[in-house]
Amino acid sequence: ALVSLGHRVRVLTRQRDKSSSLNSVEFFYGDLVGESDLVTFFEDVSVFFHCAGEISDPTRMHSLHVDGSRRLINAAAGKVTTWVQLSSTGAYGPRRSGIVLEDEILSPLGTYEVSKATADQIVWKAASEGAFSCSILRPSIVYGAGMPNQSLYAMLRVIEKKLFSFIGYPGSSANYIHVDNVVEAFLQCGFHANATGQVFNLSDHRTMEEFVGLMSKKMVVSVPKLRLPEKPTRWIAGVMQAVPGWPLTLSRVDALTSFVTYPTTKIERLIAYHHKISMDDGIADLVRDYRQRRL
Repeated sequence: ALVSLGHRVRVLTRQRDKSSSLNSVEFFYGDLVGESDLVTFFEDVSVFFHCAGEISDPTRMHSLHVDGSRRLINAAAGKVTTWVQLSSTGAYGPRRSGIVLEDEILSPLGTYEVSKATADQIVWKAASEGAFSCSILRPSIVYGAGMPNQSLYAMLRVIEKKLFSFIGYPGSSANYIHVDNVVEAFLQCGFHANATGQVFNLSDHRTMEEFVGLMSKKMVVSVPKLRLPEKPTRWIAGVMQAVPGWPLTLSRVDALTSFVTYPTTKIERLIAYHHKISMDDGIADLVRDYRQRRL
């Protein structure tokens, strides 16, 4: 996306053999948790997009998110003009209902969420002390073809087999955002003057009924109708969570019964952001990838 806008791009990578056919892309070998020369990485860099993250190994999260960000700050201070931080709505904590705006007090729970929120705070502090200007983007669950999180692929399988059931009261929240929309918002945070010193939420909220309905439509199967009561379903999930392969986990029950939303009002108002990919097209993209994976 940056190249298409005419920018020269330098990418920090841990892969020594990384290369590109694009003349405007340079790969710089280094590791945020190693002894890499990050000062050289920042030479002649004006805008820095910090996307690095560990999503699977909790033992590496603090060293990468927190210590790694500190090393980057030390190397970037006074060199880059703008720092754009990719965060997560998880920094606000495990909210079950209500509207969460960008000025909400951070209450993260879990190693990933705590380390990401801490990284946000140290970047924000560095910016306030004049190291650079910054903006922070907090997307909800990012989805798209090839997404590492397999939860939506699992949901598609269940819908395809006509085994999906709603849980609890109607109207619960599906807080997802297509990866192309994250890229679009990220770019605007890097180059729009009004993004400086701002935190932005990013989500394409739908009710769970609307979200599952779109999945069913793209899968060309009937829309699920069955609805289970939350309390007994949650109890069963808790009892059965020790059984290997049991599909209905407590985290899945939480995901299907949350009523929290993360409005995009601020990013739309300040930098005229709008979704590049609609939810309809995004789910179609996901379903195409799901079917190709089965071939």
